[in-house]
Amino acid sequence: MSHASSTPPRLSACPALSRIVDARDGGLCRVKLPCGELRADQAFALADAAETHASGIIELTNRANLQLRGVRSGEASALIERLLRARLGPQLGEAGEDGDIARDVALGQRLAAADDVRNLMTNPGAGRDAYASYDTRPLAREILNMLQYAPRFAALSPKFALLLDGGERLAVLDHSHDIWLCAMPPEDAQAWFAFGLAGRPSTEQRCAIGAVRDVDVPALVRALIETFLDLAEPHETRLRETLARCGIDAFLDRLHAHVACPVRNGDDRAVSAWRRTPAEPSLRFGAHEQRTRGFWHVGAQPALGRIDPATLRGLARLAQDCGDGIVRMTPWQSVLLTDIASEAVSRVEAGLDAVGLLRDAAHPLARTIACAGSPGCSKSHADTKADALALAALLPDDVEVHLSGCVRSCAAAHCAPYTLLAVERGRYDLYRRSVPPDLDGENEPARSARIASSTDDALAARRFGRRIATHLTIEEAAVALGTAARRSDPHA
Repeated sequence: MSHASSTPPRLSACPALSRIVDARDGGLCRVKLPCGELRADQAFALADAAETHASGIIELTNRANLQLRGVRSGEASALIERLLRARLGPQLGEAGEDGDIARDVALGQRLAAADDVRNLMTNPGAGRDAYASYDTRPLAREILNMLQYAPRFAALSPKFALLLDGGERLAVLDHSHDIWLCAMPPEDAQAWFAFGLAGRPSTEQRCAIGAVRDVDVPALVRALIETFLDLAEPHETRLRETLARCGIDAFLDRLHAHVACPVRNGDDRAVSAWRRTPAEPSLRFGAHEQRTRGFWHVGAQPALGRIDPATLRGLARLAQDCGDGIVRMTPWQSVLLTDIASEAVSRVEAGLDAVGLLRDAAHPLARTIACAGSPGCSKSHADTKADALALAALLPDDVEVHLSGCVRSCAAAHCAPYTLLAVERGRYDLYRRSVPPDLDGENEPARSARIASSTDDALAARRFGRRIATHLTIEEAAVALGTAARRSDPHA
């Protein structure tokens, strides 16, 4: 890979704000939200854009972003310009002489490249979670600015992902990241961040390869990315691929050429002993008191990760009237409203109910994930959204299930306890999660070479676990899920 600062962007088929990708139901536009945050004024603008230029279907993604489906033919430029004027993309320059940002080709290329690299995930309760050890928001802003303004980073794939974790209890720990950093308990008033590569922070085993002071986190991130770009072959888009080829020791040796800040290595006792505190994803539902007494965050989830413009406007009004004016998207395809005064909690709960969101984690649709399915995706073998609605009416208590139209598993970055993988219209194979839990979560990058050559059946097994039933109808799947759950429950 070229080392020059003018490294061209990688070609990508991933949707972005300024790269509308064709899908079966029209164009697909992905809007990346810094730290998952959407201001109320931006929410109104996005709702208007979805109605005017697209189908009105708004999807929440598993990286806390939004997607507009069904962008109409001939409407892409107008949609892009509208979203940019709402400051929903990188702010890199002004329009051309004709005043049309979207038609300025050179700026459009820069926008796409800058947008692609904004893959920094924080936890939805950052700065407010009562159990967090560090407020990651200022660091996140600094890292995001660095990512989108460094010319060389345009060579990163849109799939290259980072995590900045403040130790919040409301956190996603089963996503895999190319680079992750997690706040450690403070030492003598000095904050440190453990970091790791091609995996995730673990609550049970050693996973950090080093640690740096909080003030050095942006410099370390820059150095890690520079090292990856130095070593990666043109076809290697993810860090695990490069590590599988060159090895972790060679990577760390090269890192020393870029990093100037003090780094405690994995042999340091505090680093080797560190484990990430367990998370409680169920805190995304309902009302929970924040770090500041008297203020709460209230969370809810739309059915199957989709909302319409009216719902988005309703959420924005709730955020304005009762909170801090920001709607936070979460990696569970749910929303979080923050800074709600105690006396306003019941009003927010009623408002969430009124727009049709789910506040109860036990609701069947709160335990069901489904991809776009065959109406929106040519690779899907079934209408997973419709089948998921039918399954929810039959779903056994306490069972969580993911319906995937193909082996790519677009709707879920993690491995659900049970996965129904479509094999044809209305028919699914049933998988039960096993260890290792999923493809991206493997902490041994050397496995990736074997995975790359896997058949679809082998890849499905690696992603979803063990296949326990085949060619099921939705009714048969409900029965099989109940049977499997009872057999796996020692108290049943």
